Amino acid sequence: MAEGLEKVYKERIAGEIQKRLGLRNVYQVPRLEKIVLNAGVGDALQDPKYLDSAVKEMALIAGQKPVVRRAKKSISNFKIRAGMPIGCSVTLRGSRMYHFLERLIHVAIPRIRDFRGINPKSFDGHGNFSFGVKEQIIFPEVDYDQVEKVRGFDVTIVTTAKKDDEAYLLLDMLGMPFRRPSPSSA
Repeated sequence: MAEGLEKVYKERIAGEIQKRLGLRNVYQVPRLEKIVLNAGVGDALQDPKYLDSAVKEMALIAGQKPVVRRAKKSISNFKIRAGMPIGCSVTLRGSRMYHFLERLIHVAIPRIRDFRGINPKSFDGHGNFSFGVKEQIIFPEVDYDQVEKVRGFDVTIVTTAKKDDEAYLLLDMLGMPFRRPSPSSA
């Protein structure tokens, strides 16, 4: 982790992927486009302070201020009216995106209890990968004593890859700890 993930991608990983996929042009090599963090805060309907704490924690985790998301339409069964704040999200690009991914892979994910790898089946068919983080407290930036409620959020990694296997190769080479099939099942 001494050198940045962005530098490692540009110097080593991009060339290796280009060779493996047989691409002629370096601009055809799949790369990360953005990482989107999204947290739904349904508790904010009863008490708005839950949304404030979620925004504060998301800002600590992402390193930039999140946008408060509001309901697009009213849903009477959930007691939601259009325009009510129901969550927050952050879109990371450039060096912040690589810095977050590096912290996620090398610091946060190893702190998950009973971790057996991220399910590699969560690709969307267009080279994008999504998964959920169950607890925000796996990030060292979040002080456990200040947390009002343990909540999770979704992480979506958007790549320029056209196919899922290309995106899998990219994320695997960046160090994403995917679950490997057990030798007994083969």
